[in-house]
Amino acid sequence: MENQNTPKSSFAAEQYSLFDKISNSTVLKLFVILFLSLLLLIPLTLISDLIEERKTREQNVSEGIALNWGQEQVISGPVVAIPYSEIIQKSAEKSKNSATLEYRQTKWIFILPQSSNINTDISPQHLSRGIYNTVVYNSHISIEGSFNKIDLTKLEIPIEKIDWKGSRLVFGIQDFKGLGKRPVLKWNGIESTFDPDFNNLKLFNQNLVCPISINPQSENIFKITLDLKGSKSLNFVPLGDQTNISAKGNWANPSFAGAFLPSKRTVDNANFSASWEIPSFSRKLPQQWSGDIYPIYLFEKNRGNLTDESEPPQPTARAASDSNVSSDMLVNSDMITINFLPDINNYQKTRRVAKYGILIILLTFTSLLFTEIIKKKRIHIIQYVLIGAAMVLFYTLLLALSEHIGFNTAYLIASVATLILIGSFIKAITKDLKSALLLGAILGTFYLFIYVLMQLRDYSLIAGTIGIFIILAILMRVSTKINWYQFDNNHADQ
Repeated sequence: MENQNTPKSSFAAEQYSLFDKISNSTVLKLFVILFLSLLLLIPLTLISDLIEERKTREQNVSEGIALNWGQEQVISGPVVAIPYSEIIQKSAEKSKNSATLEYRQTKWIFILPQSSNINTDISPQHLSRGIYNTVVYNSHISIEGSFNKIDLTKLEIPIEKIDWKGSRLVFGIQDFKGLGKRPVLKWNGIESTFDPDFNNLKLFNQNLVCPISINPQSENIFKITLDLKGSKSLNFVPLGDQTNISAKGNWANPSFAGAFLPSKRTVDNANFSASWEIPSFSRKLPQQWSGDIYPIYLFEKNRGNLTDESEPPQPTARAASDSNVSSDMLVNSDMITINFLPDINNYQKTRRVAKYGILIILLTFTSLLFTEIIKKKRIHIIQYVLIGAAMVLFYTLLLALSEHIGFNTAYLIASVATLILIGSFIKAITKDLKSALLLGAILGTFYLFIYVLMQLRDYSLIAGTIGIFIILAILMRVSTKINWYQFDNNHADQ
């Protein structure tokens, strides 16, 4: 009987030995871990989609707040508009005689100011709806300037056709909801108020019009004052032959964009001030022109909250021409823009952290494999899967917490919770406190490294490259101290 059982036992031992060698092969496990890391890209991609979904939700709420409070505002003008009549002759249709009919058509003379001095005091603040908020502001704006004598010889319009009594001063803003009361106009010392114009003089997005008494042979002085609410950005269209803008406010994170940067600026922890001096050399419009009414500018608003790394929309003249608008129309890039950036953009930072997810997973798995070989403690591939799931869950936890308590605190809590979870799991697997503390310290170093990269901004590329180079050098050094064939020749401690 013993002789009969011997061949079977030896075959079973040989079969077990072959299977055991394969399952304990370090090379095979390395490939399995690499495959697992690539497989974890799927949940990381889903988390990136979740971040974009939450960001879109924030943008929708932000636009809803702006719609009720006041949207991004554009201060335009003023422009003097003077009507004149023009006779147009057309041949009579369906007539046997060659008779012509005369039509009287009203057209306009438009004159831009010789000088325009804009002073504004801005008070931005956060306005919340649920867990989301956006930046809104109150502003007090004063515009003073003058119009020179009108040169009728350049217009080539007979003076008898000009209706001086129908002269208007047109002033434009982007959103009427931002007005708490009617803007006040002082024209040559006489005070009056503006009325909205929705049908006739459509020079701007929303137009305010006031009748004026104009003397073409003398200089005319004006002053406009208004209180205006808006959100995210305040824009100015420099229409004067010389435009001077002075802005100040209690906001620590403004961004200046558009056609010109401030000639002077001061930004500290709580306030800012900036001033511009802008001549008309780069202005697309002439000082005065005549003809039909057409819009002076095309403004494309920002979507969602601005960030310190986002590019505000800059529609070009080509885009204007594609929309069947005059090519000399002013666009965002011709304006002076003050963007009020939020202090922290949680979704932007969370998205940047998530981009390093696969790197953290690979480095952690590599460190875990090295610990497994050095300590001769086997870690099953299922346990690698659970550790990978914990590291992926870190990003969801970070996203959820940052919506309520801010990014920095959320990052600290999420990283500490993940370190405790993975460290205690390693302790339970290896029964070795030192191994658990070592892996926890390594993973904590990786999280700290990524956090530091988030703060460096402009220097994150060079700092990240140097950091990865140092980590690779350490791994290469440690690998020279390891007998890579120990698991192939001997069984590890179970």
